[in-house]
Amino acid sequence: MSGDVHVRFCESGEVRLLPATHLIICFELREDAERLMDVLGKRLARFALALEPTKTRLVPFSRPPPAETRGSGPGAFDFLGFTLFWRRTRRGGWHVGCKTRYARLRRAIEAVYDWCRRHRHEPVGVQHAALTRRLRGHFQYFAVLCRRSQKKRLTWPRFVDLLRDFPLPVSRVYVRIWGT
Repeated sequence: MSGDVHVRFCESGEVRLLPATHLIICFELREDAERLMDVLGKRLARFALALEPTKTRLVPFSRPPPAETRGSGPGAFDFLGFTLFWRRTRRGGWHVGCKTRYARLRRAIEAVYDWCRRHRHEPVGVQHAALTRRLRGHFQYFAVLCRRSQKKRLTWPRFVDLLRDFPLPVSRVYVRIWGT
């Protein structure tokens, strides 16, 4: 994950540690969060572990007041390639939104564009298979897409013909992280 350093633990005997080294903890009150930050550092120190100071922080992420009618809510943060933020629902309430982090999406699009330019001489079937693998990988990790405007280099009838001959994988949510 772009610069993240993953800690490897030595497991012995009956000790089994979870593979996850990333964590988000939410609190209603800031005082509770600050108290946990103090205690968590001391608790980890007992096991010769420490929090990464550049990646550990408190982010105000409270639900915006119902009277607020414009814009997005306070505080957005990036976590494991996603941006979490407050957004309005269709009924007017507030809901936590999750989308692909902009820098991550931009980098992925540039990588696919570069690959397409370097392999444009290959048969369409080979290109299709490679692009399908890339899209499937993106869907399996992110499953968050949005529309982008494109230049009109490819006509719609030609595009429909290519999709019929070389269908793309259907996006679907692989893991529900928000419950119901």
